[in-house]
Formats: sequence, structure tokens, C-alpha cells
Amino acid sequence: MTLNDRAAELVDAMTARAGMLGVAVTRDASTAGATLVDCGVRSLGGLEAGVRLAEVCMAGLGRVDVCHGVAGLWDGPALSVRVDAPLAGCLASQYAGWQVARDDYFAMGSGPMRAMAGKEDLFARIGQTENAAQAVGVLEAAKLPPAETILYLADAIGLPPDRLALLVAPTASIAGTVQVVARSVETAMHKLFELGFDVSQVVSGFGIAPLPPVAADDLVGIGRTNDAILYGGKVTLWLAGGGKALATEPSPEDSSRGTDAKLSDEEIAAIGPQVPSSASSDHGQPFAEIFRRYNGDFYQIDPHLFSPAEITLVNLDTGRAFHYGSCLPEVFDDWRTT
Repeated sequence: MTLNDRAAELVDAMTARAGMLGVAVTRDASTAGATLVDCGVRSLGGLEAGVRLAEVCMAGLGRVDVCHGVAGLWDGPALSVRVDAPLAGCLASQYAGWQVARDDYFAMGSGPMRAMAGKEDLFARIGQTENAAQAVGVLEAAKLPPAETILYLADAIGLPPDRLALLVAPTASIAGTVQVVARSVETAMHKLFELGFDVSQVVSGFGIAPLPPVAADDLVGIGRTNDAILYGGKVTLWLAGGGKALATEPSPEDSSRGTDAKLSDEEIAAIGPQVPSSASSDHGQPFAEIFRRYNGDFYQIDPHLFSPAEITLVNLDTGRAFHYGSCLPEVFDDWRTT
């Protein structure tokens, strides 16, 4: 099954239980015939809607759970993520690499529809583009997309709008908060990608991060959800050799994988200290302050900031584990009330 086919099955399950999940489904002229699932813009949504939204983002290749928070870090709940196909589930699907800006509408686009469009530079290096009979996308946005934006997305994907499903939630909603905090493993994967590491060598991933209180507005929500990962996210990745380093200008032979190559501990030790968020000069400041300094443009912020606070890299070829970074619990003091 394609990533989009997997995600479409999850969307069907959501729409069949829309009332229970607190989401609203629209498919009419206002959506140009596309299936629009409101998970928190006008609908209330909830934790289960957020969990399912996050799993749609990963095209069903990852699992998300609400769990107890980490002692000494945050007294509230946390969100755990586990994924056994992180290259496809996290980078080709979950990563919010599509900046949707049409007229006065703006959203951060993620989900497997990105693999259909294949327009991001990332896909030229990791492959993973696909053709499917249907497409699924997730929009982090304060408003529902108008028909014109939906038509634009459908055209970019190469499908009629009635073959497109879009799930929408603002950051300042329960479901929106969950789906952002569920990106702990994705941020570690993307950081390794930015560092030039062969991310095809990542076999599995597990992450946990604090689940903050839902903010009253999106700006505060963006700050809290990013702080959860940057200063409270703990991620473990299991690595194994057999891939080839990603080249700036990939050639067909670069996509092949050897079976005898081993990943050395030296390779991990060389790149590991660069993976946590502490490797960025912006580290230590609440994300809301950083966001304001860059005029609210995610894509202008140092990409090396977007990574978990702590990373553990397990080398399956040698049986050794390497740990880097540390959490900053004081950042979460503003979440608490007395």
C-alpha cells in the first residue's frame, strides 16, 4: 500500500466515528468536493482525535499514546511515539515541509500528500515519492481552507479534489497540540538529514515529550508545543549499516543499499553531539521569543534548532548506545499555575 492509501484508511475510520471524536466532516461545494475533516477549528476535537490526526500524519506507520509525564520535567501527561519505518513515516509523510500560502490563507502542510507532490528538495535526496489514486494531507492552520486553496493543493498533487482528504487543526486546540508534540522522532530524523547522515540507516524510533496545556491562541500554542520537544523531548533511534551517505546530487547508484556495510561507533560519535537542540545558538530561549524574532516565519529559523532535547543512538551493528543532550525543565515553569 502507498502512504496515501494507508492514511486514507485511517481517515475513513475517523469520519465513520466523527461524532465520537468531536470532529466535523464536510464534502460539498465549499470544499470543491474534497473531504475536509475539522479537528479543532470550529469543532472541539479531543485527545483521541489528536492521536488519530498524528497517526494520519505518519500514514499509519507510527503509533501515538498519551502517557504519564516524566518525573521532574512536567507534572502533566506526555506523548509517546513509536515508529518502525521512520524514513517513510516521519520524513516522507509527517514532516511539515509544505508551506501552503494562497492569498490570505496560510497553513503548514504535512502528511503523505507531500509524497504525491514531491516538490520539496528533501524528496530529491530520500526518494519516497509516490503515485496514488487518493491523497491525504494535514494542515496546521487557524482557519479551514477555502475552495480555492483546496483546488490549488489538488492541482499540485495531480488529482481531482474529490480524491483529496484534508484534516485541519490549529495549534491552539487539543488535537493540534497533540499532533505537533507527536513529532519528537520526526525532528530527530530531520536533524540527522540536515547533518548529511544517511537516514535510511535508521531502523526504528521512539520518542516522548511533555504534553502542554492547550494555549488560548496559536502563537502561545506554537511556543509551548515546540518547547515540549526542544527542551523536553527524549528520543531513541536504532541504527544499522547498509545504506549509503546521501549525496547533494544523487545518482541512481546512490539509492542502492549494501548488505555487508556496518555502521561504526566512530560515525555515531562524530555526529551525535550535533543532533540535540542544544547544538543551535538559539537553544535556551523559549520558542515563542525565537518565533517573534524571525517574524513568525518557521522556515527562517535555524533548522538545527528543531530537534529533541535528548537523543540516544543505538548502534545495532555493535550493540553500543550513545546519549547526547539534556532537558531544561525550567522552560516549563510558565505552563504551571499556582
